[in-house]
Parts: sequence; structure tokens; C-alpha cells
Amino acid sequence: MPGEFYIEGKQQKVDLTEIKNIISEVQTAITQVQNSITTLVTKSEGLAPVMGSVIQNWQTAESNVVTIGAAGVRYKVHSLHLSIHNLVGTSITVRFYLPVNGAERKVYEQSFNAVTDPAGLWLINGTLGIHETLRVTLQSNDAADNGKSVDYDFMLEAMS
Repeated sequence: MPGEFYIEGKQQKVDLTEIKNIISEVQTAITQVQNSITTLVTKSEGLAPVMGSVIQNWQTAESNVVTIGAAGVRYKVHSLHLSIHNLVGTSITVRFYLPVNGAERKVYEQSFNAVTDPAGLWLINGTLGIHETLRVTLQSNDAADNGKSVDYDFMLEAMS
């Protein structure tokens, strides 16, 4: 009979139903894992790159360049570039602010020299996970930088 066989010398039937059920369960589990992997890979597509330019009085006060993300929404920031090619200050300070337990805190600060450092600053190179807004500011030590534009470019990936 299908699903049965005899063990030689014992001449007794062995029921394979339990083994067939286990194989079916394993096949179902494999299909579920394959579907989960497909969903993860499909959802990992990055969002369109964001590019822009902002004009501020950079020497007068620390000013916002760009805000990345949204409150309560999870993103991976893969890259952030700023261009200081229009600036002439010898101390261009870039700062990042993120809410930490509900209160915005400075989490990064670095100074650059617009005269000697590269015009393009690669500030995030890798993956930075955020679930609130990341605010990026800039301040110059030279009044000649007031009214000049600073370009930005970043790449995000939405997290599920």
C-alpha cells in the first residue's frame, strides 16, 4: 500500500504518516522563512536621494542646514554630505542634534576650515539608525559667509 513498507525479516507494516506530516511541517516552515526574507529584501529599498541648498547668515548664529527624518519614524541614514565650497571661514562648525529620551541634545560637533579642507564634507558614511529628527546645523567664524549657500545631500532607507 502507498505510505507503507515492510521491514525485511519482520514482515510487519510500518506507518509513514507521522514522517510525512513532519516533512510537510518542515516544508511549510521553509516557505514561511522564504517569504519573510523576500519581504525584508523588498522593504530594504532606499528612498530617493534628497538634495538641496540653504542660505543663512552662518556667522551671525548657528543656523539649520537640514532636518532629516520624522518623530516616531525609523530610518537608516546611509550618507550625509555638505558642501562648504561657497564659504571662506577658517572655522566652520557642523553640529548634529537628536532627541535623547525626549530632549534634544547635541550628539556630534566637528570644525572644518573652508580654505584648506575639502569643499565636500562626508559627515555620515555608513548606517546611522534614527527614530526621531536629526537636525544638522552649521556656524562660521567669518562674516563674509553670511548670505552664502550650503548644499546638502543625503540618502535614507525606511525601516519597517
